[in-house]
Amino acid sequence: MIQSTNDIDIACAGLTKTFRDFWLRPRVRAVENVDLEVRRGQVYGLLGPNGSGKSTTIKMLLGLLQPTGGRIAVLGKRPKDVSVKQNIGYLPEESYLYRFLSGRETLEYYGRLFRLDRQARRERIDMLLEMVGLDAVQDRPVGEYSKGMQRRIGLAQSLINDPQLLILDEPTSGLDPVGAKQIKDLIATLASRGKTVLLCSHLLSDVEDLCDRIAIMYGGKVRSEGTCEGLLQEEHASLLETSEIPETALAEVREVLGRHSVTISSIKRPRRRLESLFLEIVEKARAEGLKTSGAGNSGSVASFLANPTNEEQLPVESEATNNVDGVDTKLLDSLVDR
Repeated sequence: MIQSTNDIDIACAGLTKTFRDFWLRPRVRAVENVDLEVRRGQVYGLLGPNGSGKSTTIKMLLGLLQPTGGRIAVLGKRPKDVSVKQNIGYLPEESYLYRFLSGRETLEYYGRLFRLDRQARRERIDMLLEMVGLDAVQDRPVGEYSKGMQRRIGLAQSLINDPQLLILDEPTSGLDPVGAKQIKDLIATLASRGKTVLLCSHLLSDVEDLCDRIAIMYGGKVRSEGTCEGLLQEEHASLLETSEIPETALAEVREVLGRHSVTISSIKRPRRRLESLFLEIVEKARAEGLKTSGAGNSGSVASFLANPTNEEQLPVESEATNNVDGVDTKLLDSLVDR
């Protein structure tokens, strides 16, 4: 079945990046023959240890680095095309913020970079500050913000232009479990409304909770790629969950399984996740009227981010394309990076 290019927001084929020394001799091959395909509305996880090539891949997607080989299409265009930047939001691993600007002034600055008019800037900034829980501290210099609060304002700036594609590098770094849960809920909501998210994180629980598909990189190559369910499912074990089993019934179960040469390797009581226990305790404390300093509760998702298709902002090429194994070959052929 031929798919529309509108369904694919990131496509890479044979992506390679080699860093060279002063004499142009190959020094480090940071990325080697990487194939990626991220479809609209997906949360796609890019995993790997330090030095695996994730950051280099992201920089090539953003047009900050020129690939040595391979082909890239981002929102249907070359990464170096300036017009595509209008529809990309980026949160780097470190929040590069002007420490003497306040939270509101920071968002005002980024709104001006995208040439939003004054009314639109004011409305979006109000909604974003409430959404990330910083409306009460919006006039404090960001240099006085905690790391978690800086991540929140960084996420807000990545959304000021209502992007179709969000590239988030460690978005929950420095956040407490409550803030991390709020940010994860926000990312899931944005994806449900048609935004595409490329998520890089060392917190594997975040990736498991959020991502539709994941790619695991090591040594500049993609070592494994697929859905979380497909990659994590154990083939040679079965899990049965019941109410508490009395000893007499357990003996009968063992006997029945033994007749089929099946042994019970372990019996454990189910455990809840530490995150859910922590959140329950915090919510109970809040219900009792206890207060804390710092960022407040996140508000609802900003209404200007509710457009599921973003057709007005996203430039889309309507030319018919060919697909081979789900990859838009005609589009990629036109975007060969030489």
